Amino acid sequence: MKLYNVKLLTVTCEILAQKNVLEILKNHEITGYTAYEVDGNGTRGLRGQGFKNEKNVKVEVIVREEKLSGVIEEISRTLFANFAVVLYVSDIGVVRTENF
Repeated sequence: MKLYNVKLLTVTCEILAQKNVLEILKNHEITGYTAYEVDGNGTRGLRGQGFKNEKNVKVEVIVREEKLSGVIEEISRTLFANFAVVLYVSDIGVVRTENF
C-alpha cells in the first residue's frame, strides 16, 4: 500500500474563534475539516469547564503543502492577537489524495 505525504494542520482555539478559522479555510478553498470541543489547561488557565463561550475547539485539516503557508499566515495575522490559539502542523501519510 502506498502512502502519500500531506500535512495535518491542527488549530486549537476558543470556540468564539471557530467561525473565523472556518472562514479562513473557506477563503483558501479548503472545505474538509474535523472539529470537536476540547478542554484543557494552558497559559490562559483551565478551559472548557464553564459556559459554552468559554470552551475550546480543535479543528483538524488534512491539506497539501502548497496551501499550508497561506492558511497559517492568515490565521496568525488575524487571530493570534485577539484569541487563544495554538496552531501546529504534522507530517502524515494518506492512502487517497483526491480529497485533499
